[in-house]
Amino acid sequence: MEVVRTNSADKDFINLVKELDADLAIRDGDDHAFYARYNKIDSLNHVLVIYLDDIAVGCGAMKEVEKEAMEIKRMFVLPMYRKKGLATKILYQLEIWAKESGYKKCVLETGLRQPEAIALYRKNKYQQIPNYGQYAGVKNSVCFEKRL
Repeated sequence: MEVVRTNSADKDFINLVKELDADLAIRDGDDHAFYARYNKIDSLNHVLVIYLDDIAVGCGAMKEVEKEAMEIKRMFVLPMYRKKGLATKILYQLEIWAKESGYKKCVLETGLRQPEAIALYRKNKYQQIPNYGQYAGVKNSVCFEKRL
């Protein structure tokens, strides 16, 4: 297993995000256009891609949302590689990177139609918080935070 720090110009990251967006389009249904506006990847400087046997199988990213907080974005593992702890590995590596960069916490948003994601964040000690920013008042959104 190899975890590579990169940015959003990485071709493997772009391909994985295409798979993620296809899945989210189905899960989110009519709400997908709303969420897609906030999931652009054209200028992310903190991207991870995880490889198994030189195959890109998962990714995650983060961006600054406050002086002391990074927002976790674009978490995804290809379906055939799930249930192997890879998403936890990606999340943990993003947290390390955020801490190394001087951030005090990570925040994130996920949807009620993504129960696997909610379980992942709860398992990794993320605490549910009131919906923030563009997600305030959005009934399908669930927001989390973790102090580093």
